[in-house]
Amino acid sequence: MKFGFIEILNLLGALGFFIYGMKVMSEGIQKVAGSKMRAILSSMTSNRVKGVFTGFTITSLVQSSSATTVLVVSFVNAGLLSLIESVGVIMGANIGTTITAWLISIVGFKVKISNYALPIIAIGFPLMFFNREKLRSWGEVLVGFALLFMGLAYLKSSVPDIKSNLEILEFLSQYTDLGFLSTLIFVGIGTLLTVIVQSSSAAMALTLVMANNGWIPFELAAAMVLGENIGTTITANLAAIVANVHAKRAALAHLIFNVFGVIWIVILLNPALRVIDNYIVDSGGASPFATATGIPVALSIFHSSFNIINTFLLVWFVKFIANTVTKAIKSKGGEELRLEYISTGMMNTAELSLEEAKKETVRFGEMVTSMSEMFRTLLASEKPKKQQKLLKKIRRYEEMTDRMEEEILKYLIKVSSDGTLSSAGTRKVTALFSIINELERIGDIFFQMSKDIDRRIEDDLTFRSSQVTNLNNMMDLIDQALGIMVDNLKSPADSVSMEPAMSMEKEIDQMRNNLRKKQNIDIDKDRFNPRADGLYKDIYHLCEKLGDHIINVTEAITGEKERELKMESEVLSI
Repeated sequence: MKFGFIEILNLLGALGFFIYGMKVMSEGIQKVAGSKMRAILSSMTSNRVKGVFTGFTITSLVQSSSATTVLVVSFVNAGLLSLIESVGVIMGANIGTTITAWLISIVGFKVKISNYALPIIAIGFPLMFFNREKLRSWGEVLVGFALLFMGLAYLKSSVPDIKSNLEILEFLSQYTDLGFLSTLIFVGIGTLLTVIVQSSSAAMALTLVMANNGWIPFELAAAMVLGENIGTTITANLAAIVANVHAKRAALAHLIFNVFGVIWIVILLNPALRVIDNYIVDSGGASPFATATGIPVALSIFHSSFNIINTFLLVWFVKFIANTVTKAIKSKGGEELRLEYISTGMMNTAELSLEEAKKETVRFGEMVTSMSEMFRTLLASEKPKKQQKLLKKIRRYEEMTDRMEEEILKYLIKVSSDGTLSSAGTRKVTALFSIINELERIGDIFFQMSKDIDRRIEDDLTFRSSQVTNLNNMMDLIDQALGIMVDNLKSPADSVSMEPAMSMEKEIDQMRNNLRKKQNIDIDKDRFNPRADGLYKDIYHLCEKLGDHIINVTEAITGEKERELKMESEVLSI
């Protein structure tokens, strides 16, 4: 078997082809997706059972768990599926791939999507030259889909041709009598074999040939099948190379799911195989332990049973798996600001970039919301060390909001200069410009409020209990307004209403007016402390300013102005 420098270049080229196909498909999907496709996928994966069933159905149709998991990674990368939703689909894909094994065992039939790649390109390529933006986007989806599977086919054909050189595996027969160590060795061999041939089905076919030739017994053939379950995850992890952190987590979730399943079944391997042997013998079949002809059906039963049971066991731990991979692949955000959803390096399509920028803006909104909680804790704290720690944290977050505004602005300018934005996309960019400016101002105001508290601490001033209660009540309203703001940031613009935001803004203004009246009464009755009460007045006025900037965010989302809506309301009431 010759595998020299040219073959290595072919393999690297095939890998590049596959990854590029993944990128094109992900961007094409995002262009045509919109809210409808996102809603469809969300409904298909809204709970664990639906997610598993979706993964099973897709894999049964395309007859490739690798294809399904690559699609899942693509959807996660494009923001159409959440991490938790993707885990259920991946679990279902593992069951669906066992259907392929049965089809190959029984009728020797397997669908090859790559055979249809050129006809798909023939349909999609002309669409890319239409004037209608939607048709052009569909053309890109079809071409990207075809490129992905052509790349996958080239990747499989570029690996060393072990199937035509089975003799290189014959040496493995000398490692079959080492007990439990043999089991572990053959799990590793199954993993490596699948990584090399890039197909768990092809690896299973090789396993059947080895067992049929008498090189390995039934129990070690089963161990190889377990290893193939781990090896098949490499395709999704390859696809995730060019993806964002969430897609990388989805690919890792696939690996964890399969590895954990292999660990528990390896411990129970001999009893499980004896159960299968008894079932086959009782059904009138040949024992796989006694004759090689009984191994193919026994392996198919083992493969299906393992994946179904493993899914049933782990489907209840979807959130745990999601949390595990989130901790393993840490966000680039955290206390040190790095954009999590967007990159200032290689640009995606303009429409995909806007979707990523929107997600980053949601994260920005959640960040300034967390500053509210910090301020409230600072307001209530009496311990100097805790106060200083909170003051430093708020200052750090304010610096992060400044840098976040700058980075998102740079990114949006880069997106705008791409020249491919639709008119709707241009409106989104304008709205995002306004939103991030308002969010940065919210961060500034929280920092200014913390400086007022710092001055109170330094000057050893105290607020009256009624004043602390009033400020807490005001902050309750601010938190409600921030909650509405973040919900609006997460929602499609056409579904956002100004009414809840306007109602909260009115309550904040009213409370500010009430507090000002009470303070004027205190001044008249000579109960006014210029230093302490001056800081108190400054804080509740800043709270009212917060309300202004919070409602400005919703105005930017909807394109409506609060003042205009109030004027319309007044005209209608006349």
